[in-house]
Amino acid sequence: MRAPRLAAAVLMLACLAAPARAVQPDEQLADPKLEARAIRISSTLRCVVCQNETIDESDAALAHDLRVILRERLTAGDTDAQAVDYIVKRYGHYVLLKPPFEPSTLVLWLGPLAALAGGGLGVALFLHARSGAAAAAPAALSPEDQAALGELLKGPGRP
Repeated sequence: MRAPRLAAAVLMLACLAAPARAVQPDEQLADPKLEARAIRISSTLRCVVCQNETIDESDAALAHDLRVILRERLTAGDTDAQAVDYIVKRYGHYVLLKPPFEPSTLVLWLGPLAALAGGGLGVALFLHARSGAAAAAPAALSPEDQAALGELLKGPGRP
Protein backbone atom coordinates (compact mmCIF):
# COMPACT_ATOMS: atom_id res chain seq x y z
CA MET A 1 0.00 0.00 0.00
CA ARG A 2 2.90 2.32 0.75
CA ALA A 3 4.79 1.72 -2.52
CA PRO A 4 1.97 2.92 -4.83
CA ARG A 5 1.64 6.13 -2.82
CA LEU A 6 5.37 6.72 -2.96
CA ALA A 7 5.37 6.10 -6.72
CA ALA A 8 2.46 8.50 -7.18
CA ALA A 9 4.22 11.17 -5.12
CA VAL A 10 7.43 10.78 -7.13
CA LEU A 11 5.45 10.97 -10.38
CA MET A 12 3.66 14.14 -9.27
CA LEU A 13 6.94 15.78 -8.28
CA ALA A 14 8.46 14.81 -11.62
CA CYS A 15 5.55 16.47 -13.42
CA LEU A 16 6.10 19.66 -11.44
CA ALA A 17 9.81 19.81 -12.23
CA ALA A 18 10.94 22.65 -14.47
CA PRO A 19 12.12 21.74 -17.95
CA ALA A 20 15.75 20.73 -18.01
CA ARG A 21 18.22 23.06 -19.62
CA ALA A 22 20.33 21.58 -22.37
CA VAL A 23 23.17 24.06 -21.89
CA GLN A 24 26.38 22.10 -21.50
CA PRO A 25 28.99 23.11 -18.91
CA ASP A 26 31.53 23.88 -21.63
CA GLU A 27 29.07 26.35 -23.23
CA GLN A 28 28.59 28.39 -20.07
CA LEU A 29 30.47 31.64 -19.68
CA ALA A 30 32.86 32.19 -16.78
CA ASP A 31 31.39 35.63 -16.08
CA PRO A 32 28.12 35.12 -14.15
CA LYS A 33 26.68 38.44 -15.40
CA LEU A 34 27.31 37.52 -19.05
CA GLU A 35 25.88 34.05 -18.47
CA ALA A 36 22.76 35.55 -16.88
CA ARG A 37 22.35 37.81 -19.94
CA ALA A 38 22.80 34.81 -22.23
CA ILE A 39 20.13 32.86 -20.35
CA ARG A 40 17.74 35.82 -20.46
CA ILE A 41 18.26 36.27 -24.21
CA SER A 42 18.05 32.51 -24.85
CA SER A 43 14.58 32.47 -23.34
CA THR A 44 13.41 34.61 -26.28
CA LEU A 45 15.04 32.49 -29.02
CA ARG A 46 13.31 29.47 -30.55
CA CYS A 47 15.08 26.30 -31.58
CA VAL A 48 14.20 26.12 -35.28
CA VAL A 49 14.44 22.32 -35.17
CA CYS A 50 12.22 21.74 -32.12
CA GLN A 51 10.06 24.76 -32.97
CA ASN A 52 8.49 25.37 -29.58
CA GLU A 53 11.46 25.09 -27.27
CA THR A 54 13.95 27.75 -26.39
CA ILE A 55 17.52 27.16 -27.47
CA ASP A 56 18.46 26.48 -23.84
CA GLU A 57 15.83 23.72 -23.55
CA SER A 58 16.69 21.98 -26.80
CA ASP A 59 19.25 19.23 -27.32
CA ALA A 60 19.35 19.79 -31.09
CA ALA A 61 22.72 20.48 -32.68
CA LEU A 62 21.43 23.73 -34.19
CA ALA A 63 20.30 24.93 -30.76
CA HIS A 64 23.81 24.20 -29.48
CA ASP A 65 25.25 26.28 -32.32
CA LEU A 66 22.87 29.15 -31.51
CA ARG A 67 23.83 29.05 -27.83
CA VAL A 68 27.53 29.19 -28.75
CA ILE A 69 26.99 32.05 -31.24
CA LEU A 70 24.99 34.02 -28.67
CA ARG A 71 27.66 33.63 -26.02
CA GLU A 72 30.40 34.54 -28.52
CA ARG A 73 28.57 37.74 -29.44
CA LEU A 74 28.08 38.69 -25.79
CA THR A 75 31.75 37.99 -25.06
CA ALA A 76 32.69 40.18 -28.05
CA GLY A 77 30.88 43.08 -26.37
CA ASP A 78 27.56 43.13 -28.23
CA THR A 79 24.51 44.52 -26.48
CA ASP A 80 21.51 42.22 -26.05
CA ALA A 81 19.80 43.79 -29.07
CA GLN A 82 22.92 43.48 -31.23
CA ALA A 83 23.35 39.80 -30.33
CA VAL A 84 19.71 39.05 -31.14
CA ASP A 85 19.90 41.03 -34.39
CA TYR A 86 23.00 39.07 -35.40
CA ILE A 87 21.13 35.78 -34.98
CA VAL A 88 17.92 37.08 -36.63
CA LYS A 89 19.90 38.22 -39.70
CA ARG A 90 21.17 34.68 -40.16
CA TYR A 91 18.07 32.65 -39.23
CA GLY A 92 15.18 35.04 -39.85
CA HIS A 93 12.41 36.22 -37.55
CA TYR A 94 11.24 32.64 -37.09
CA VAL A 95 14.05 32.16 -34.56
CA LEU A 96 12.26 34.59 -32.22
CA LEU A 97 9.60 33.12 -29.93
CA LYS A 98 7.69 36.40 -30.32
CA PRO A 99 8.47 37.73 -33.79
CA PRO A 100 7.57 41.36 -34.54
CA PHE A 101 4.30 42.08 -36.34
CA GLU A 102 5.48 43.34 -39.73
CA PRO A 103 4.88 42.45 -43.39
CA SER A 104 7.63 39.83 -43.50
CA THR A 105 6.15 37.98 -40.51
CA LEU A 106 2.45 38.15 -41.40
CA VAL A 107 2.43 34.43 -42.21
CA LEU A 108 3.73 33.63 -38.72
CA TRP A 109 1.05 35.77 -37.09
CA LEU A 110 -1.93 35.22 -39.38
CA GLY A 111 -1.17 31.73 -40.75
CA PRO A 112 -2.82 29.84 -37.89
CA LEU A 113 -5.87 32.11 -38.05
CA ALA A 114 -6.13 31.60 -41.83
CA ALA A 115 -5.85 27.82 -41.40
CA LEU A 116 -8.57 27.86 -38.73
CA ALA A 117 -10.84 30.03 -40.92
CA GLY A 118 -10.24 27.77 -43.93
CA GLY A 119 -11.09 24.69 -41.89
CA GLY A 120 -14.24 26.33 -40.53
CA LEU A 121 -15.30 27.33 -44.04
CA GLY A 122 -14.71 23.77 -45.25
CA VAL A 123 -16.83 22.33 -42.44
CA ALA A 124 -19.58 24.89 -43.09
CA LEU A 125 -19.65 24.05 -46.81
CA PHE A 126 -19.73 20.34 -46.04
CA LEU A 127 -22.60 20.71 -43.59
CA HIS A 128 -24.50 23.00 -45.96
CA ALA A 129 -24.18 20.52 -48.84
CA ARG A 130 -25.14 17.66 -46.54
CA SER A 131 -28.25 19.43 -45.23
CA GLY A 132 -29.26 20.45 -48.77
CA ALA A 133 -29.09 16.83 -49.94
CA ALA A 134 -31.08 15.60 -46.93
CA ALA A 135 -33.75 18.27 -47.34
CA ALA A 136 -34.47 17.38 -50.97
CA ALA A 137 -37.69 15.40 -51.17
CA PRO A 138 -37.40 11.97 -52.73
CA ALA A 139 -38.90 11.63 -56.19
CA ALA A 140 -42.37 10.09 -56.32
CA LEU A 141 -42.54 6.51 -57.58
CA SER A 142 -44.22 5.83 -60.87
CA PRO A 143 -47.24 3.47 -60.82
CA GLU A 144 -45.07 0.72 -62.35
CA ASP A 145 -42.40 1.19 -59.64
CA GLN A 146 -45.06 1.15 -56.92
CA ALA A 147 -46.41 -2.12 -58.29
CA ALA A 148 -42.93 -3.65 -58.42
CA LEU A 149 -42.24 -2.49 -54.87
CA GLY A 150 -45.50 -4.00 -53.69
CA GLU A 151 -44.52 -7.33 -55.24
CA LEU A 152 -41.12 -7.23 -53.59
CA LEU A 153 -42.59 -6.42 -50.20
CA LYS A 154 -45.06 -9.29 -50.47
CA GLY A 155 -42.25 -11.71 -50.94
CA PRO A 156 -42.68 -15.43 -51.60
CA GLY A 157 -45.48 -17.06 -49.70
CA ARG A 158 -47.16 -13.81 -48.64
CA PRO A 159 -50.69 -12.95 -49.75
